[in-house]
Amino acid sequence: MSRHIDQRSALVTGAASGIGRACAIRLAEEGLRVAAADLQTDQLEQMADDVASIHTLDVTDLAAVQATVAGIGQVDVLVNSAGIVGPQVPIWEMPLEAFEQTLAVNLTGTFNTIKATIAAMRRRGWGRIVNIASIAGKEGNPNMVGYSASKAAVIGLTKSVGKEVARDGVLVNAIAPAVIATPMNADTEPEVLEYMLSKIPMARLGLPDEVADLVSWLASDACSFSTGAVYDISGGRATY
Repeated sequence: MSRHIDQRSALVTGAASGIGRACAIRLAEEGLRVAAADLQTDQLEQMADDVASIHTLDVTDLAAVQATVAGIGQVDVLVNSAGIVGPQVPIWEMPLEAFEQTLAVNLTGTFNTIKATIAAMRRRGWGRIVNIASIAGKEGNPNMVGYSASKAAVIGLTKSVGKEVARDGVLVNAIAPAVIATPMNADTEPEVLEYMLSKIPMARLGLPDEVADLVSWLASDACSFSTGAVYDISGGRATY
């Protein structure tokens, strides 16, 4: 039996591949009208039959985000999965522009989509926001300063906004995955990937569908007494 009530709508960013794609398809299968958004137009078009609508979207552009949300109409569930890893180098080799771009996508993009949707959720008295953070945001990964810093900030953003709307029927939570088998991580430097795997007691990559299962619950009425929380899905890596 689905956890979800028919006729609710979801916006999933970063939906063209990896975790975002798995979440978009899972929520659509469970009866939500899913708007899938990403910059990867070709990959989005491949899932046009799986979701209600597809949208080419740069989440760093607030005006574009607001226009997309206006075009979608009601958004009951927001899943923020758009993200980039950025350069995998020590801080003394990290270009400022690349650091700023990583924060712009991972952090400001999350801020923009929440800002564009949360007022209407509050008016309706119901909403679910799920931000995809990372275990790197809790523990830090070496040679991933932009990614680790941005995901730590997403966790802080989640906790803050979750408290702001705790009495409005809008629940805001984050997920902190360890390394997941996604196209984004296929480009991870081998030594960085080896480091991340060495930290996982289960000694394997996580799967996008495993993350989608957790997102589905957090996006539903079954999740009713949790907000501003961070859910680890790390194969045992998380230590706090």
